[in-house]
Amino acid sequence: MDERIQVYETKMGKTLNALESELTTIRAGRANPHILDKLTVDYYGAPTPLQQVANISVPEARMIQIQPWESSMIKAIEKAILCSDLGLNPSNDGKMIRLVFPELTEERRKELVKDVKKKGEGAKVAVRNIRRDANDAFKKLAKQDVSEDEIKELEDQIQKLTDKYIKEVDKAIENKSKEILTV
Repeated sequence: MDERIQVYETKMGKTLNALESELTTIRAGRANPHILDKLTVDYYGAPTPLQQVANISVPEARMIQIQPWESSMIKAIEKAILCSDLGLNPSNDGKMIRLVFPELTEERRKELVKDVKKKGEGAKVAVRNIRRDANDAFKKLAKQDVSEDEIKELEDQIQKLTDKYIKEVDKAIENKSKEILTV
């Protein structure tokens, strides 16, 4: 593959990866420890990712257990969860925190699917913007004695890449939507 195309493929790949990691943070009825990935806790004055101050496990399908390495961290972790947009109520027994995931209502599932589709559309727009940037860069090559045929070939390649990544985004959206709608 042409290295001029490679640069844009890397960008499109990063866009897809960003979407996929964002989709893992959307909860779908089951307990998924990744929904806590973006959560930071005040650890001696510094915002620290939750994974660095506690052990996170999933003992049951609809429960996450958070066991801090220092028991003094329980209040800070509880506060971080309550302040987040997770919509979960933590319960603690002095040693660990449990997050129980209630069954999602049909209405909430549909809202989550809408959210997933919106994030997917954002990723598609990003991929198309990368294609536009690539085509602009290829048009500038005409001034540097690159043949029109070669530029046309580069544009065709970037269009094929765009189509490929749009399909990948659609597949990711479809898989996440199915996961959310499965009761």
